[in-house]
Amino acid sequence: MSWRATVLTLFPEMFPGPLGASLPGKALEKGLWLLETLDIRDFARNKHRSVDDTPFGGGAGMVMRPDVVDAVIEAVSDRPGPVIYLSPRGRRLDQELARELAAGPGVTLLCGRYEGVDQRVLDSRQVVEVSLGDFVLSGGEPAAMALIDACVRLLPGALGSEESLSEESFERGLLEYPHYTRPQAWVGHDGVERVVPEVLTSGHHEKVRQWRLAEAERITAERRPDLWSAYEEDRNSASQ
Repeated sequence: MSWRATVLTLFPEMFPGPLGASLPGKALEKGLWLLETLDIRDFARNKHRSVDDTPFGGGAGMVMRPDVVDAVIEAVSDRPGPVIYLSPRGRRLDQELARELAAGPGVTLLCGRYEGVDQRVLDSRQVVEVSLGDFVLSGGEPAAMALIDACVRLLPGALGSEESLSEESFERGLLEYPHYTRPQAWVGHDGVERVVPEVLTSGHHEKVRQWRLAEAERITAERRPDLWSAYEEDRNSASQ
């Protein structure tokens, strides 16, 4: 069966959007994954198709109603995989989580708007909350696209070279090493000539591998000390 992404949204016209182009678009055309969108407004219970109401306790903004959200989740309750609510307070989306989700049958993604979704439906349906990062978006749709893209590229056959996956950032707990291509010598905007590191043109594969690993370690230690600490801990544990 193809990996399936079901998106519950107030703006189904936003999809597939970027997911219909480039790598995810080609994978979609090949049937490696399926995309389904449901308009949450179709499950509203009044003639105005209202999906939100004022929050108890006062405050600015509106909250998405639990009865409406529950109805749309029930309509797709037979879809495979977890129901995920894109929320800043959820588990941070990382490569490990993307691998977990891509290895499963698919996901159902609930895209919030306004001030969010009534907590009772999240609790009742045991919805998993996932965050794209420590920032606020206008709605869950862009986060849903990012999550889907991160999963789709891990599906068998989606990426042209499986070797590329193993070399990417986060796959070994490290950020990716620098990349270079032709021309070998290049003068940039600042007028400085920059030359491709000699080891990359040496034809010595083992030296190239060692250089790439050293560069990945250097960049990770400089830019992401949190990742570097975890990497060192894993490396020390493996050597014991």
